[in-house]
Amino acid sequence: MTGWRRWIGLVLAVAWLAIPAHGAWGAASPSNAQVETLFEQVAARARAAAGSPYQAPQATLPEPLAEITYDQYRSIRFRPEKSLWRGEARFEVQFFHPGFLFRHPVSVYELRDGAVREVAFDPAMFRYDGDASALAGVASRDPGFAGFRLHFPINTESYKDEVMVFLGASYFRLVGPGQVYGLSSRGIAIDTAEPAGEEFPAFRAFWLVRPESGADTVTVLALLDGPSVAGAYRFDLHVGAEVTVSVDKRLFAREDVRKLGVAPLTSMYFFGDASVRAYDDFRPRVHDSEGLMKHGSTGEWLWRPLSNPRYLRVSSLRDERPRGFGLVQRRREFGAYLDLEAEYHRRPSQWVVPLGGDWGRGGVELIEIPTDSETHDNVVAFWAGDRAFRRGDRREYRYRLVVFDDRPPGQPPARVTRTRSGWGAVPGVADSPPRTLRRFIVDFADRELEQLPAGAQLEPRIDARSGKIDDLRARRLPDGSGWRASFLLAPEGGRPSDLRLALLHQGRPVTETWTYVWYPDER
Repeated sequence: MTGWRRWIGLVLAVAWLAIPAHGAWGAASPSNAQVETLFEQVAARARAAAGSPYQAPQATLPEPLAEITYDQYRSIRFRPEKSLWRGEARFEVQFFHPGFLFRHPVSVYELRDGAVREVAFDPAMFRYDGDASALAGVASRDPGFAGFRLHFPINTESYKDEVMVFLGASYFRLVGPGQVYGLSSRGIAIDTAEPAGEEFPAFRAFWLVRPESGADTVTVLALLDGPSVAGAYRFDLHVGAEVTVSVDKRLFAREDVRKLGVAPLTSMYFFGDASVRAYDDFRPRVHDSEGLMKHGSTGEWLWRPLSNPRYLRVSSLRDERPRGFGLVQRRREFGAYLDLEAEYHRRPSQWVVPLGGDWGRGGVELIEIPTDSETHDNVVAFWAGDRAFRRGDRREYRYRLVVFDDRPPGQPPARVTRTRSGWGAVPGVADSPPRTLRRFIVDFADRELEQLPAGAQLEPRIDARSGKIDDLRARRLPDGSGWRASFLLAPEGGRPSDLRLALLHQGRPVTETWTYVWYPDER
């Protein structure tokens, strides 16, 4: 429930596969038809698995590897010269060693020259430095791989950086040019934040399709299995001006699922502008993502600032067939974070564009989990449809993942740049209001606002599901950097206040819609 860093040990992978190790397509490089044939075979395996009782992976890792320490694991390093496709393509594949938290290896296969073959573990692929030097002999028993990463020259042609990594349960991570790893994606989310606890299906096997020598797109197929769901996945990673992944997944329900989270994104928010509690830290902000953004079916753009709540919070941005959603790290300047090690200003943002399949009525669900450390991912966002996923059901979802800095695909209007709130008292007034009264300020900026005439007036429009709104106004910021909307909120007892705010010019919205839920018990 808390993302890649906390749940990295939940790797439920085991080597099982009944697709023949050698095929007979007879082509030098796999065609899309051959890839589709293999994908259909993987889907058939997933469907068959869902029709049988779940079998948890067995512990097959030699004890010396399973019991190694964190420092020992860090001392095992992949040798780049052993990379798959080295010297054959612009893409290369490097593998992760099993051990430490990764006790259930995955199977890895390659489709090339018209055949499928297993990529066998070889200890010669790794360096066993320092405290790990005694493990080379143990690893010779072919324990399999923990996962893998794809490399490509995304920054310069002279060096192949990591661009995509699969490691742990159904987690995978992406970066674009000039970025460092931050938020994670998942193959699926099952019963996240449900009282009975979350389930973590895992990718058990992968098929890597060898690309052409100069190709900027590579295909990975994956087989997922878990107590309630099995599935087949196709990932088409494209590296160009931006990094994108087209995802085609076919899911089969082994058991009833209470909540099916599609295209899940997992991130971390410790503190920032919207925080209402003080943190003893030299940094003004600490987060991998700043807010949740959604482009709705009506064309409206929504922005919800993230929080590190006192209690578990679950909310939903309702819609039908959304145009897109994602987690965004908007502030890209070093001065916003002042962190030379974590480099939060370089963390990626990620956008989900639905392309087809079983998207319908539902909502983009946001789950915010209390955390006392930036080492724990505590934010999850995904699409949750209203239609139940019952035992024996089949679903298909197609979508595109886009990695970006601060601006998602499309043409969003002027955006929120700052959200802050505090006690709504006026300094020096003897008769102070109750501590529950809140003053909110929301700043907007972008080209659309900068191009307004000098004497233009903007009208703030606000909706509140509960509570009383007062002193609502909009003013241009003195440095010309944008506009500020401000208001007072008097909550109704302890009831949460669901707020929506936008700025209008001549009756037309010229900003995205700021949406936020204030919980009085946060103070």
